[in-house]
Amino acid sequence: DDAGWLLASGFIIFTMQSGFGMLESGLVSKKNEVNIMVKNTVDVIFGGISFWMFGYAIAFGIDTVPGRNNPFTGIGNFFVDGHVNSSGWLYTNFFFQLSFSTTSTTIVSGAMAERTKLDSYCVFSFFNTLVYAFPAHWIWDSKGWLRQMGVVDAAGGCAVHIVGGFTGLIATLILRPRIGRFSSNYQPEMSSPTNAIVGMFMLWWGWLGFNCGSSFGVTGHLWKFSARAAVTTMMSSIGGGLYAIIFSYIAFKKKIKINHMINGILGALVAITPCCMVVDAWASIVIGIIAAACSCHGATLLARIRIDDPVDCVATHGFCGMWGMLAAGLFAQKELTDQFSIYDGLFYGGGMHLFGIQMLAVVCVTIWTLVTSFIVLLLIKVSMGIRLTEEEEHLGADAVEHAFD
Repeated sequence: DDAGWLLASGFIIFTMQSGFGMLESGLVSKKNEVNIMVKNTVDVIFGGISFWMFGYAIAFGIDTVPGRNNPFTGIGNFFVDGHVNSSGWLYTNFFFQLSFSTTSTTIVSGAMAERTKLDSYCVFSFFNTLVYAFPAHWIWDSKGWLRQMGVVDAAGGCAVHIVGGFTGLIATLILRPRIGRFSSNYQPEMSSPTNAIVGMFMLWWGWLGFNCGSSFGVTGHLWKFSARAAVTTMMSSIGGGLYAIIFSYIAFKKKIKINHMINGILGALVAITPCCMVVDAWASIVIGIIAAACSCHGATLLARIRIDDPVDCVATHGFCGMWGMLAAGLFAQKELTDQFSIYDGLFYGGGMHLFGIQMLAVVCVTIWTLVTSFIVLLLIKVSMGIRLTEEEEHLGADAVEHAFD
């Protein structure tokens, strides 16, 4: 039934933590690969406890006093618990949404790699739930102001990926570049390209749970939404992979750059996330191709302006999340599912209405993320410090934080 589908999807989404860990540990230097895996563990532990304490209440809580829930925030279900007769759906939804919340924080860990103090990162993981929970309420809760306007974000292109990507941008700016990152003789060190690719495959698999599970069931006609999401998710990632491989083959003299291939596929997966249930298969390929261009060239642009993002999370999640939200305003068809879109996109006779709503969501959530994540990270920096010392950075976080030589 629907609860079983949600729980199974949540289990699959949870495996994305392993995928992010493998991907990020493979992309960083050998002296920091254990630390990045620990950070992903911390995301679940500290991000999970804060989501249980107050994150779910802000995003989806239902207060027993009529009128206290509002378009800006939920109020209710703090320290999530339920009566034996009513807890089934509450617990199912909590677990499913927990997997989304922790994913949003895990996205940021890659941007902070190789130079962040672990204790400071633990505090960040706890409080980053606040950055995520409010946009999640606006977009997904029935009373959320963007939801009531008709925004399309089926599986988190805005609420998860834009929030995660642009929190990562603020983190990179506050932390500043790694030592020697932009020196003339810098050579990027990838500890294990094999692990990075395995991590990509685990994320690819997990994304199917991410997108297909967001139908919130398989009974009645809901299974059709999941089936469409499976096809569009795969076709978008195929389009993104095609672009990345062809671009790399041409630009680097018949060499396939691993980071470009990974960024192209993941960027396409991010972009299809908000619109996976409201677009046709051919449109998903177009969305994936453009997303791969955003991811690959966006990462290059950020490096040129000396923004140090070790795993390219800003371009892959932030930029592609933006494109995916806008793509919904172009390609969405309400006849496919009025559960996720009550308007047609621009290319299907809907005019600029849905595109305008999507643009509004992108702008508001991006501004919210930039401001609130800056406040959280700045307070951590001022109160307890956030960056490893120069000596510690040279030694590597594995030795400094975990006594691994």
